[in-house]
Amino acid sequence: MKLVFATHNENKVKEVKSLLPPNIELLSLNDIGCFDEIPETSPTIEGNAQLKVAYVKANFGLDCFADDTGLEVPVLNNEPGVYSARYAGPQKNSLDNMNKLLTNLKNVTNRDAHFKTVIALAISSEIKFFTGICKGIITFEKKGNLGFGYDPIFQPNNFKQTFAEITLEQKNKIGHRGKAVRLLIDYLSKT
Repeated sequence: MKLVFATHNENKVKEVKSLLPPNIELLSLNDIGCFDEIPETSPTIEGNAQLKVAYVKANFGLDCFADDTGLEVPVLNNEPGVYSARYAGPQKNSLDNMNKLLTNLKNVTNRDAHFKTVIALAISSEIKFFTGICKGIITFEKKGNLGFGYDPIFQPNNFKQTFAEITLEQKNKIGHRGKAVRLLIDYLSKT
């Protein structure tokens, strides 16, 4: 089965590919010749995932899935949330985003946070949603050089390391995207 993952983010492609069974051939937007920046104008994570799959279906007619992920910090009214990638501005710079979040949490003791990934799957004319959540805390400083995005400042519950200090295999077992992808794989195995 060929399935398009509606993303240009090669880090996400690598994470998801490592979870998929061999009978699913994963293609990225680059692989299908889509170099457009798909607008993410929904106020929700679910809505943005749905916008991406609708774009691929309408313009390429291919079965696909898309994810949208947000880091939500309850003490900050769930910021950065749907704006996680562009929290510090349209340049989508991870270092700037982390620095802004750390500044906004300066002197704050409640550092509870969670990552939320929603996958929208468009097969034929149907859209299904799969959600994965990983709870943890925001650290006081960046630690580790693995992963991407907010990984150096997110420490999952029951771990002493940040996402940027653990292997991709460990992250996929406990992480938000891994949880959502496993739900997706389970659904695909039954169809």
